[in-house]
Amino acid sequence: MAKTKTSFFCQNCGYESAKWLGKCPACNEWNTFVEEVVARPGARTPEWRTTTGTKKQSRKAAVIHEIEHITEPRLVTPDRELNRVLGGGIVPGSLVLVGGEPGIGKSTLMLQLALTLKARTLYISGEESEQQLKMRAERISQASQANCYILTETATANIFTQMQSVVPDIVIIDSIQTLHSAQVDSAPGSVSQVRECTAELLRFAKETNIPVFIVGHITKDGSIAGPKVLEHMVDTVLQFEGDRHHAYRILRAVKNRFGSASELGIYEMQGSGLREVSNPSEILLSQREDGTSGTAIAVLLEGLRPMLIEVQALVSNSAYGTPQRSSTGFDTRRMNMLLAVLEKRFGFRLSTQDVFLNIAGGLRVEDPAIDLAVIVAIISSQQDIAVPATVAFAGEVGLSGEIRAVNRIEQRIAEAEKLGFEIIYLAKYNAKGLDRSKYNIDIKAVARVEEVFQAVFG
Repeated sequence: MAKTKTSFFCQNCGYESAKWLGKCPACNEWNTFVEEVVARPGARTPEWRTTTGTKKQSRKAAVIHEIEHITEPRLVTPDRELNRVLGGGIVPGSLVLVGGEPGIGKSTLMLQLALTLKARTLYISGEESEQQLKMRAERISQASQANCYILTETATANIFTQMQSVVPDIVIIDSIQTLHSAQVDSAPGSVSQVRECTAELLRFAKETNIPVFIVGHITKDGSIAGPKVLEHMVDTVLQFEGDRHHAYRILRAVKNRFGSASELGIYEMQGSGLREVSNPSEILLSQREDGTSGTAIAVLLEGLRPMLIEVQALVSNSAYGTPQRSSTGFDTRRMNMLLAVLEKRFGFRLSTQDVFLNIAGGLRVEDPAIDLAVIVAIISSQQDIAVPATVAFAGEVGLSGEIRAVNRIEQRIAEAEKLGFEIIYLAKYNAKGLDRSKYNIDIKAVARVEEVFQAVFG
């Protein structure tokens, strides 16, 4: 008789070990290992195959130039922000993972999508009852609900049976941590269960060509709960971010096999659901105060979308022996590097001063084009000199103080001009071959940071 095989899994990061360990070598957490069944004798066929009777045909190797290219139309949703993040719409047969903190609005986003789609949608919830979903649907409903089917179930066998009965065009699972497969003898939400349930949904999506959305919780460090392999199994990983105390939410593509992995969509949380923000630049700059030192406007690019954001800095004398360095929405290590450039190359004494940096609107940015606006905001705060409200910046700062070129400069200039800015500072290498006659904004091409300081602060 075959022997049941077990392993120990870290419930925080999914690390697998043959024996119990007190401390996880991957995430350094204590007492997180739990024994789970990996394989047991007489394992059955996956539940969805036994219910649907689908059998995947064996495939043969083919020469690449003999493969026929078939273009499958995407399912375009009424949500333009979601379409942008997905790369133009929902791809048939794709598996999309949506992650985010509790209470951020993942369920609202998915239910809103189910209610507005014209295609037949099966919304499966393992966390809420039918009455709770009905109340939420009445609050956020924006279209007909005739094509939206609700199922409150956690057993995958019953879920695949209902899929065969409803025959949906799209399936939404909320959430993957609540599902339970009979193939694994462990509790729902464990590493083995999450991995097995996702694998069954992946096989179902690929062999039936039905797109599946799964909602996943995140751990305290911000990563998707469960094994890291979960993110490698799915086609697309979307991160729903934002502060629950603010209205704006950001849907960011972390991984996308069918489009750009740097796109983002912006929503505003209202009482009637999530509202799309079509022009985020105006929203992010709507609360500016003219004549205030320590602020500068940066022109960044997120995917294909140019945006203008406000960079806020505060420099003050340190009251303790070690000065504080804190940033919100910007890489702290990058900020420390820019502070070192200011002190070494230009003589600004910042080593004894506290420096705080904030990206307004709750955004988290990684575009290096924001460097120039960051150092201008820091010096503006230290010298207590306000930057003119009609000036924008787009440039990467090198370690020697030079301003380096950034990509897609035409889109950045056009966005700044559209919002009424009169001057934009950029690298001189970006100005080469640029047709300035197309723009009504004054383009200042500079090579080093001191040229910007001289022009802005005098």
